[in-house]
Amino acid sequence: MKQGRHSKILELIDKNDIETQDELSVLLREQGYEVTQATISRDIKELKLIKVQSERGLSRYAASAKEHLGQFDIFKRVFRDTVLSVKKSAGLIVVHTMTGSANAAAEAIDGLDLPEIVGTIAGDNTIFVAVRELNSLDAVVLALNGMLGGKKRT
Repeated sequence: MKQGRHSKILELIDKNDIETQDELSVLLREQGYEVTQATISRDIKELKLIKVQSERGLSRYAASAKEHLGQFDIFKRVFRDTVLSVKKSAGLIVVHTMTGSANAAAEAIDGLDLPEIVGTIAGDNTIFVAVRELNSLDAVVLALNGMLGGKKRT
């Protein structure tokens, strides 16, 4: 749960100018995460978030340069911990995850920046991965299974 929340926080601060912990907690609650001020404070510390100046001249939360590089490690860990299966099916790759984890795992897939992947669509526990060419299905399945860190499940 914590890893999924951390992934969501990183996603939210990347897409929104969040100035306060209250704003962050409101956005997290809208996404289904019940959080307290203490939880938000701990998450900010653990993620090593920093305050930067927004385009409007106000301060907002951002991932530090070092943490930005580590963001993929977080997504990879979420992927490894939540993915149940990776299968190819009729020109798509179907990834099944634990309930509520598909968005974080899809973010990890998108973060791979593989040229063979056109995009992902995530539900609650299922991700559809669209590939550019049908002949690249096996290579993408292999890459996704590689992210499972030896816990190959197909």
